Amino acid sequence: MQLLYGAMTEPVDQKTAPAPKPDLDGALARLQAALTVLEIAAARRREADLAQADLAESLAAMQDDRARLALDLDEVLARARKLETANDEVATRLEAAGLALKGVLDAGDDASESI
Repeated sequence: MQLLYGAMTEPVDQKTAPAPKPDLDGALARLQAALTVLEIAAARRREADLAQADLAESLAAMQDDRARLALDLDEVLARARKLETANDEVATRLEAAGLALKGVLDAGDDASESI
């Protein structure tokens, strides 16, 4: 014989214990439903947290890529400026050389006409 303790802390014989009341059955059913909803909500939250962690990881990778690309861009722009400066210098020298050649050719033409 197994004894159960009632609300008054007196042993109650299980055979004479009253059957569960419908209110208790309904409360247990509601509790089970609430637990199921809680488990589903916890699973969704866990999935959302994992998705957020994945997004944070992707964002960190993109920020690293952006920083690397910004450095690469700075290097390319500096090189482009150097090339542009060198190009301008070469163009100036070529123009000066062309003018010098023209002057020499014109002087040669003047000298040949005077002979």
